[in-house]
Amino acid sequence: MKLIVRDASVGYDRDKPVQKFVNFSVESGEVCCILGPNGCGKTTTVKTIIGLNELIEGTITIDGSDVTRWSAARLSDTVAYVAQRTSQPFPYQVKDIVMLGRISKMQSMNGQPTAKDHNIVENAMDEMGILHLRDKPYNDISGGELQMVMFARALAQEPKLLILDEPTAALDYGNAVRVIEKIRHLRKVGYGVLMITHNPDHAFMTGANVALFMRNKTMRFGSAYDIITRENIQDAYGVNVKLVEFMHDNKEIMRTCAPEFGGDDD
Repeated sequence: MKLIVRDASVGYDRDKPVQKFVNFSVESGEVCCILGPNGCGKTTTVKTIIGLNELIEGTITIDGSDVTRWSAARLSDTVAYVAQRTSQPFPYQVKDIVMLGRISKMQSMNGQPTAKDHNIVENAMDEMGILHLRDKPYNDISGGELQMVMFARALAQEPKLLILDEPTAALDYGNAVRVIEKIRHLRKVGYGVLMITHNPDHAFMTGANVALFMRNKTMRFGSAYDIITRENIQDAYGVNVKLVEFMHDNKEIMRTCAPEFGGDDD
């Protein structure tokens, strides 16, 4: 599977696109992080890929096929979307929430889950390490556990590409690290992952490519180590940073992005 976004203009008004000339790609076994300041078109681009917004110009293809011409059913066979915020006022059990990922694929005449559906849901929960939560009410679990449930629901779709909109938003540090660890795992087992994030370090942590949206409606795309530089972060966000390298597990050099503060105000 390979998603290619080429020379795309996205937005809600054809005469005033939010972002123009969007170019990036992600394929199976890769992570692509979309970075950029608020209002630069990150979520708008994702919503265009999944068909919620109309593409203004350019092309969006998966394996060479024009995604904008796909039916919702065909798109759901390939792409699963995990939104930034999910609310559920009713105390459904976790296993029932994950089963929602099977709706478009249920084959029985009465729309009831088959043994195959139940097996796929169990495997998805196992993949995300939440089998022990299967019978718990969805609205009684923690924020980190909730995100794992949403990942499991997406996996139950049996997609090739996962699109995640700020998957660590509102999570505490521990749960955010666990989510990033799961994203690393999903990449290693062959999923393509397209992720909106506000943290440049997520790109380094996941070995990602980066689509960096700039304030002037341009963008830059490449490996995290090529794109996340002092100059590019300054241009995108208007802040100064320094990049620090360290040895991880005595075998891998990793990098982190730290703010560079000025002198004391007092």
